[in-house]
Amino acid sequence: MKQQQLYSLSAVIIFLFVCSFIACDNTTTAIDDSSKIKIALREAGNQLLLQQQDSTSIILPVVKKDASTYQLSFQNSLSFEPNELVTVIDSSFAIMLLSKNYRVEAIQCTDNEVAYSYEMNVEEERTIIPCAGRYLPEDCYTIEVTFLDARSTFFNRHPLLYVILFGAIIFIGYYFREKRLTSESSHEALTNYSEIGSFQFYPEQNKLVKSATEINLSKKECELLELLVARPNQIITREELTKKVWEDNGVIVGRSLDTYISKLRKKLKGDDTIKLTNVHGIGYKLEVNKT
Repeated sequence: MKQQQLYSLSAVIIFLFVCSFIACDNTTTAIDDSSKIKIALREAGNQLLLQQQDSTSIILPVVKKDASTYQLSFQNSLSFEPNELVTVIDSSFAIMLLSKNYRVEAIQCTDNEVAYSYEMNVEEERTIIPCAGRYLPEDCYTIEVTFLDARSTFFNRHPLLYVILFGAIIFIGYYFREKRLTSESSHEALTNYSEIGSFQFYPEQNKLVKSATEINLSKKECELLELLVARPNQIITREELTKKVWEDNGVIVGRSLDTYISKLRKKLKGDDTIKLTNVHGIGYKLEVNKT
């Protein structure tokens, strides 16, 4: 019972730990990521302007458009070569340890048309960077970055959580399996009994039951009674009883058999329809009167 309670408590603790860990980390991750992304984009914008020999233009506040999309805007018009944009953003994101799965679009302020776009992916074969070497004409641009794995950043950042969750699932599954097997075993033990007169004999639980009263049996008493119950009204020799109960276990005794038979008689005396008889010089017989 204590072991089952320990399993239950452990499973609950693991579950609460994982839930609180996810909840807390999701909150702090969302805040931290937003701050880091804005810092990285401002630095990318700064580097992009410096490459244009512009150290005076103002970089406008980075706007968070939605959960995964951010916009970088500039005070003045600019012109840049696509590789410059790719390099400064990739470098800034790497420093801040941000996701490598994102899409970048250079959007014209005048008509909101996409003047240039590319997509980065942690799998290089899925990275698409077109039109390298062709300068975009000087114009007002908004750089829009969309992270493509916003929903999986938590697990990407915490691979150990997979191990914790898997372990928790295995542990809880094992607990419920053991609980089910224990329940089935208990049910089987409760239904697996023999009737001896007015007694119910439960060999797996080492007990007799009569009118809801339990009578405990020792291991040897139970083993002897099992042999006698299996062959009611038949003589079982002393040699057979001694061999099966004692000698097979590597122990040979003198009058232990008579002692245990005497104990069984006392525990069965509550029913006159059954009698444990000594057949002198031969063995013992469990007499059961079914009438």
